[in-house]
Amino acid sequence: MTFAAVVVAGYLLGSCPWGYWLVRLVHHQDIRTVGSGNVGGTNVWRVYGKRLGLTVIVLDVLKAFVPALLGVLLVSHLCGILAGAAAMLGHWRPLFLGFARGGKMVASAAGVFLAVAVWVALGAACVWWLFFLTTRYVSVASIAAALSLPVFAALFGYPREVIVFSGLAAVGVLLLHRGNLRRLRAGTENRATLRRTARSSA
Repeated sequence: MTFAAVVVAGYLLGSCPWGYWLVRLVHHQDIRTVGSGNVGGTNVWRVYGKRLGLTVIVLDVLKAFVPALLGVLLVSHLCGILAGAAAMLGHWRPLFLGFARGGKMVASAAGVFLAVAVWVALGAACVWWLFFLTTRYVSVASIAAALSLPVFAALFGYPREVIVFSGLAAVGVLLLHRGNLRRLRAGTENRATLRRTARSSA
């Protein structure tokens, strides 16, 4: 496979809106009309339960992990990074939803780093759980984990391209959580238990 083909495949895989598709398939509803309106696994989990939510999260991780790993194994480390970045872009603006708003790139970023910088991924996962368990805000945990990416990349001695990508990924996740930050400042952000909520009150 060529460099360009792997990157394009990354975008196409990243564009697979599993939260939208699976909710349509199982519940015949549009996930964008319930809960937070986000197509990501957290919203699916809150509205439809952990089984469907966890399935979406795993698929969102895999759709970025697979092209990033293929890029690393078949072409180069840089190709893996760019294929993973393309998958994250697809997750944010999915082709298969007409480039409408997709997810916030947290799960897809996890998939990329599992493929190209596994110690960074594990470090950020620990940060995510630490902040989630202490604050019960998924948004706070996601932002903290994203901001830790370049720190871990530098601490673990990864090459420059990984550090640069880590920084860009952190900025991207932070920008996509602007609404959450506004609600946190206003005191209106919902704390999460990741338990299923009544759809009528979501």
